[in-house]
Amino acid sequence: MIDILIVEDNRELSDLLCDFLRAEGYTVSTAENGEKALSLFERYGARLVVLDINLPDMTGFTVCSKLRENADTPILIVSCRTDRQDKLNGYDLGADDYIEKPYDIDILIAKIKGIFKRRYKQDTLSADGVTLDLAARTATIDGKSIDLSAKEFDLLALLMENRGKALKKEYLFNTVWGSDSGSEVQTLHVHINKLRAKLGDDSKNAKKIVTVWGIGYKYV
Repeated sequence: MIDILIVEDNRELSDLLCDFLRAEGYTVSTAENGEKALSLFERYGARLVVLDINLPDMTGFTVCSKLRENADTPILIVSCRTDRQDKLNGYDLGADDYIEKPYDIDILIAKIKGIFKRRYKQDTLSADGVTLDLAARTATIDGKSIDLSAKEFDLLALLMENRGKALKKEYLFNTVWGSDSGSEVQTLHVHINKLRAKLGDDSKNAKKIVTVWGIGYKYV
């Protein structure tokens, strides 16, 4: 998973912001239109999306809405549109912040750092007796240690981070294994079944990792 996806049709501005963020240690990808942004997000995922509104193929509002259908990734809108209604629309669609162009690069980076600090400062994930220590990469259920492979741990963490949300099979697979993986999507099903077994979840009547038919899986 990449740290930041920049969605910006101004190539010069996109490259400049990309350089600044990489200098801060973030992994960054860029997209010049909405279609590419949605495709990159589905394939790789992102911890933060920096989103322009005026895109050549669809508005940033449309991109924001589509991202919110299956993910709660933080979205920071960066736009020259300063109208109050535009800002309210952005927040209504699920944006976490809205900053006007032209912006001070130091202010923008400070906002990005603040989002990462607030959102990803947690060291553990816990739900229904299952606890993941993200730093030590260990897992317990009702206080008893369970042995998870690296991929099983990453998959369970992704599901628990998005608890209650149905995540597409393709998103889960591409985020955990990567689109350039030699594995196939069937690998995801195998790992889901292994996780269910280790969590004591009946695959035919799952209570923790539930199959959402036609979409994928969610942790409930």
